Amino acid sequence: MSSTTPAGATSPSSANYTEKLWPNFWGWVIVVGLSAAGILIFIPISPMAGYVAFAVLLAGMSTILIASTPTIAVTPETLRVGRAQIEREFVGEVTIYRGDAATEQRGIKLNGLAYLCIRGWIKPVVKIEITDPNDRTPYWLTSTRHPEYLAAALGATARSGSAEA
Repeated sequence: MSSTTPAGATSPSSANYTEKLWPNFWGWVIVVGLSAAGILIFIPISPMAGYVAFAVLLAGMSTILIASTPTIAVTPETLRVGRAQIEREFVGEVTIYRGDAATEQRGIKLNGLAYLCIRGWIKPVVKIEITDPNDRTPYWLTSTRHPEYLAAALGATARSGSAEA
């Protein structure tokens, strides 16, 4: 889960920032519930087979969930969101969206060429304009629990979207 101050960002003016987009509590509840289904499936064979299936499923699904958790990292030279990375010199305007405005950015206002790192359990999104003339991607849209810290780390003022809720 996330803390109130993201790791690597001691203040909103810090140039370095790191955030892991961890699944929320309910994501882990689903993993445990699906793993428990292994007990129900294998208990007719033997109780031990059911418990082994639970342990194997829990370890496997937890590993997949942890390995697929994206990271947002801002350094003085680069911005990395998930698997994508770009030099900071090509980062343009940064806009924060919350509530209905964030939903619109993820849906009806989305550009098909945009790079997305969206997690449904994290409501705020940040739109990062890409100014690289050799890159067809107009912007990156990423979920973040701390949009103000991310915007500050990118050297932008925390500009909010037009329909902030």
